[in-house]
Amino acid sequence: MTAQTDDSKSERLALIRPLFGLDVALALYDPQGDLPLPLPEEAACLSPNAVSKRRREFAAGRAAARAAMADLGLPPCAIPVGPKRAPVWPTGVTGSITHTRSCAAAVAALPGEDLRALGIDVEEDTPLENKLIPSICSPREQDWLKRQENPGQMAKVIFSAKEAAYKCQYAISERFFGFDGMELELDTARGHFLAEFTGEQPPFAKGTKIAGCYAIGAGLITTGAELRTGGLQ
Repeated sequence: MTAQTDDSKSERLALIRPLFGLDVALALYDPQGDLPLPLPEEAACLSPNAVSKRRREFAAGRAAARAAMADLGLPPCAIPVGPKRAPVWPTGVTGSITHTRSCAAAVAALPGEDLRALGIDVEEDTPLENKLIPSICSPREQDWLKRQENPGQMAKVIFSAKEAAYKCQYAISERFFGFDGMELELDTARGHFLAEFTGEQPPFAKGTKIAGCYAIGAGLITTGAELRTGGLQ
């Protein structure tokens, strides 16, 4: 496998950047390229048995996170893994990390009265396996997929959007739940989605919706969710 070119990185940045507000910093790293080593506190979070692919994607995600924080004018610091396996951001920062075979991405922001949390997910632009669809998509979502031109690709969008929305809410609730904990409404004309809680997940009430966006291109399916005070429905 070869590392991505500067043109490819620019294409991917242009794809993902519009998914988030201008107050959100974004950075990308290529797991297959030259990478800075994780900081010692981060490396200690990896299993000694972690394979090379896992180590490279982890390093790329942490490098992207520090680059995003640098864009906010913040000094570099470790982002270890917490007891629930989520990234632990420094006090006063909200962020999200994602990585796949060919791309690691991170977003970071300084939370305020409007912005409370972020979620990002990046997936390779390949169809979701049919056998996985029933465990990820609700019956209503499956009915919607049957009407789509490329149901496998759109099933991957649903998977990715739920991942982004889940990361976003987890920053506030610290609660785990499965793919049936949210149901999506997708606006394919605008590349927008709403992720609705199907049950109560304190402090989120059943029926609360988190807004997000998605984009497909440069070999990726990318999704972003923002928890903004004015955006909750």
